[in-house]
Amino acid sequence: MGLLLNMKQFNLFVIALGFVCFSATAQQKHYLSFRNETELRTFLDGKRATYPLISAHRGGPMKGFPENCIETFENATSYQPVIIEFDVALSKDSALVIMHDDKLDRTSNGTGQIGSYTYAELQKVRLKDDFGTVTDYKIPTLEEVLTWGKNKVLFTIDIKKGVPYSKIIAAVRKTHAENNSIIITYNANQAAEVHQLAPDLMISASARSIADVERLNTMGVPNDRIVAFVGTSAPDKAVYEYLHSKGIVCILGTMGNLDKSAAANPDKKVYYNLIADGADILSSDELAAAGKELDQYRKDKKISTPNLKIK
Repeated sequence: MGLLLNMKQFNLFVIALGFVCFSATAQQKHYLSFRNETELRTFLDGKRATYPLISAHRGGPMKGFPENCIETFENATSYQPVIIEFDVALSKDSALVIMHDDKLDRTSNGTGQIGSYTYAELQKVRLKDDFGTVTDYKIPTLEEVLTWGKNKVLFTIDIKKGVPYSKIIAAVRKTHAENNSIIITYNANQAAEVHQLAPDLMISASARSIADVERLNTMGVPNDRIVAFVGTSAPDKAVYEYLHSKGIVCILGTMGNLDKSAAANPDKKVYYNLIADGADILSSDELAAAGKELDQYRKDKKISTPNLKIK
């Protein structure tokens, strides 16, 4: 009887150990780390065989994880090595806070314009996930996000109307986040402004043609500071080839129609083929689904990077 009991205890121990190991594997983190700005620029050199990435649109929200909050960003790293795209707004007292909408209503239990609240008042607000469930998570500040992301993720920092680029750059400097920050711009004038303010930083710029790149260059933005956003529909392969020949990596936005197409046609490997056709980064709302196809692509092409640490 004693031996039988011991065997039962042993089996239970093995089962428990297996559960713990499975849980640990499921919670592995995929962290990207860059020692300096030169290493980041090398990683983002379109002339090299780049390591394809997902840019988690608004941080990769999913059930229980609201958009644009640190807990969601951390959750995203358990799926993929990621670029985190997020949005910065200004509070009434000019604090830089993370929020996409002008109003609080859709994404939190608050109401009204975010700019009508002070930072202290916003700290009382709790964020909602995309299913309308209120969580315990708060609206973070830009400095909190940049501090959290050190040696974990790349950032593409989007800003709302009225937020000065100078304030964003000051926060990047203060938190020493130059090694993992890319500033989003929407036209050549904005890109030139950011480059003048911070010549060392990488810039996401709309560049869908030779003319777009030439205009950026004319305004003083060099190719080795550009990450090209090529739109939300796949361009001709010739566009990718031209951008890569200039050392520029390309972000394709799949949020919207391309994500919908991938969901409706899971056997067509939409994300896999978009990367194969020339996109380097996919900005997607479907982190898990897109990530699986990128995992397969990296495996098939034997692509790896020393900048990835799995913990």
